[in-house]
Amino acid sequence: MTTHNLKDWIGRSEERSDRLSHNLVKRIGATLGEAAPSPGEALPLLWHWAFFQDPLPESGLGDDGHPARGGFLPPADNRNRMWAGSRLTFIEPLRVEAQVICRSTIAKVEEKHGRTGALLFVTVQHEYFQDGRIALRDEQDIVYREPSPPKLGGTQAMPEGQWHEPVQPNATLLFRYSAVTFNGHRIHYDWPYVRETEGYPGLVVHGPLIATLSLRAFQRANPHVRVTGFAFRGLRPLISPQPFEVGGCLLADGKAQVWAGNQAGLAQIGEVAFVSEDSQ
Repeated sequence: MTTHNLKDWIGRSEERSDRLSHNLVKRIGATLGEAAPSPGEALPLLWHWAFFQDPLPESGLGDDGHPARGGFLPPADNRNRMWAGSRLTFIEPLRVEAQVICRSTIAKVEEKHGRTGALLFVTVQHEYFQDGRIALRDEQDIVYREPSPPKLGGTQAMPEGQWHEPVQPNATLLFRYSAVTFNGHRIHYDWPYVRETEGYPGLVVHGPLIATLSLRAFQRANPHVRVTGFAFRGLRPLISPQPFEVGGCLLADGKAQVWAGNQAGLAQIGEVAFVSEDSQ
């Protein structure tokens, strides 16, 4: 498909509505080892990724377990799909049991060429409305790459940081996170597929899960601030069951840097924007 055809997807939009079910919130909490908030309380940051998933039958999925391409998202031939990063703005908390509308628009489609071949970048803008007001913006970058050996190392070393938490990404954690987010991508739970088809040495840790753990570690280390924004991007995959670490450090003017990685170097980096609750 030509670049001109791919550009035709820019501006396409869809709208979905979902109730932030307390039952699903409890399952997310159990997966992450956290107490679940009660109905009416604020949904923890990034838990919204477990909602607004289309319950497609198996016949509507591609070989990789993702929804078949060519519907809302542009077709990408037989390329492998990865979530490359996001930029989020938190306006007001989403509430457990609230009815929320998500409006999604394709903002950009761009073809690039890298060391591993042709890459297709798709940027999707998600806006979440609660009680008629926008509560959250989440701009996501999705990359499709031609089948090729994945990049597993070669990034810079892990910084020291002001806080850090260890993570043991066992197969149960990955399976349960796939389940609560209704993510069928087989690289996270299908051992033969991930090794024989996509060329990874083991199960791949979800990028959104890493981001969730990184932001949680920031909040635990800085309990008296309110997060207003978060941006992250992936550098390389993390493979289960090899342990990794999430950590970070404060920067000037309400900013913090966060990261995740292991002895092989950084795997994901991000920046948090926040305000002190004492100054509000």
